[in-house]
Amino acid sequence: MLKNINSRAFLPNSFTALNAFFGFLSIIYASQHKFDHAVVMIVIAAICDALDGILARLVNSSSRFGVELDSLADVISFGAAPAFLIYSSYLSRFGWIGIFLSSLPLIFGAFRLAKFNIMLEELEVKKDFRGLPVPLSALTISSYVYTFSDNPAIIWRPDYMLIALIILTAYLNVSSIRYNSLPKPNSFTLHQNIGLSLGVIVLIIVTLFTQGNALFFFFLSVVLFGIFRHLFILIRDYNNISG
Repeated sequence: MLKNINSRAFLPNSFTALNAFFGFLSIIYASQHKFDHAVVMIVIAAICDALDGILARLVNSSSRFGVELDSLADVISFGAAPAFLIYSSYLSRFGWIGIFLSSLPLIFGAFRLAKFNIMLEELEVKKDFRGLPVPLSALTISSYVYTFSDNPAIIWRPDYMLIALIILTAYLNVSSIRYNSLPKPNSFTLHQNIGLSLGVIVLIIVTLFTQGNALFFFFLSVVLFGIFRHLFILIRDYNNISG
């Protein structure tokens, strides 16, 4: 079976393996109550997840094997890792309720990944897809922990907001709300390249200036944008039909 794996896929598959490795490291750090380290590992896993897709397209090595391997790595890094992180940092004090709530990113993330794989042929022609991607939901939840856990600069600590955030992102994982996928590297125009580069630079500067605390609000804004856009489209279509 390994003979059927394209040799050009070695590099992107290596980044997929790194994705799973950093997710595993996040779980280890969370078990040691080093929550900031655990969050950083999830962020690095997300970077590896983005790079493996970019590299697979650049070397033209996309395959069903790579898709399945990527999903297995994502279950670790963006399902199990954030689930264990929020349980260790916040929800363990709620007993069985905390266990149940903490399991939602893992369970609904797995459903989302299975749904994503089924929709793969549709994704190859469309620039967006249904449901919140699991890396984005994991980054939103984990950056919440980074921002509000053991941070003396944060006076307002909305701990129960995390529960609402978990339920919201779990629902969005399997919802029909559309979120934009990353465009292919060769599809960028010069104008888009400049805009994307400036956006990344501004995000990095703001992140460094706020010591990473701005990341949660950035990821949350992306999540909420998808919801507001969905509501806007529903209202617009309703008005067109009724008009």
